Amino acid sequence: MNRAWMASLVSCVALAAGAVVAMGVALSGSGCEKPSGGTAGSGAGGEKAAGKRYKIGVSVPAADHGWTAGVGWWAKRAMELNPHVEWVYATATGPSDQIGDLDDMLTKGIDGLVILATESAPLTPAAKKVKSQGVFIVNVDRGFVEPGIADVFLEGDNKAFGRTSARFVADRMRKEGRTNLVILTGIPSTVDTDRVTAGREVFAQYPEIRILDQQPAMWNRQRGLEVMQNLLTKHEKIDAVWAQDDDIMMGAIQAVKEAGREKEMWMVGGAGMKEAVKMVMDRDPMVPANITYPPSMIAAGIQMAAGLVSSGRPGEVLRYMPKHLMIDVELITPENAKDYYFPESVY
Repeated sequence: MNRAWMASLVSCVALAAGAVVAMGVALSGSGCEKPSGGTAGSGAGGEKAAGKRYKIGVSVPAADHGWTAGVGWWAKRAMELNPHVEWVYATATGPSDQIGDLDDMLTKGIDGLVILATESAPLTPAAKKVKSQGVFIVNVDRGFVEPGIADVFLEGDNKAFGRTSARFVADRMRKEGRTNLVILTGIPSTVDTDRVTAGREVFAQYPEIRILDQQPAMWNRQRGLEVMQNLLTKHEKIDAVWAQDDDIMMGAIQAVKEAGREKEMWMVGGAGMKEAVKMVMDRDPMVPANITYPPSMIAAGIQMAAGLVSSGRPGEVLRYMPKHLMIDVELITPENAKDYYFPESVY
């Protein structure tokens, strides 16, 4: 994992842990020693019996691509670091599965929930239902479409992600005299909306750039392959691809190579997949740059939930800490790629 990412994540966890200390809660190890009583939710929960462990649900998407596989890997390790909590862990293949998981967690009597939504809109009412039961919610990465549901929202700076990667693409296209661009988008969510909206605002400042097409590839390698195959058939000349995701990009690269058009274009993905970073580091002409977006942010959310829920009075603690925490993004180029390349990483 990149040192800059780790520093950002550690600082997020430190905010929560430091706030708990400020409230005078006894801490040990990871900052999660449970007191004998207190409210479980953000003020609506009941008293916990002395000696009873707090129960926290963790709901994340299934590992249908590299980034979500990384999410699951980091989630499990964060839970292992907090054995004093009774964890209820579930992965979902889509919104309906995840909504069912949340209902099951409510039946099991969770005190807290860490959720990375499969999609933002359909999970919003489900999260509101969980919140209405006095459950403390830490929302990671994909936000809800209504404000105020989550007690803490931890995300990467997706607007900066879109601006930074799009600016690199646009500047490089201008420098090389390229004009024809295609855009590949992700899963319907606040993440995708922020990235694409910010990116298109940048591209609009370059009148010479023609956006030939914009198609959803769902942050999925197979979809990236299929969508790019269609685009290659549809468009005779493509100069660059703004994929804004590494799984999409890898599938798109496969399609381009199979079509024998790899010398025609280059593309920029994002999220710091080790294969993509290695290509940047090796100066592969098809992948000139990348953007950081670590799946390990789920671990920070879990650590926060463990510390805050186990304090017994997270609502009080939140008065002393930010409720919206954002992790910065970094542009990865051949000059700094070695600092972001970790071959032993799961992602």
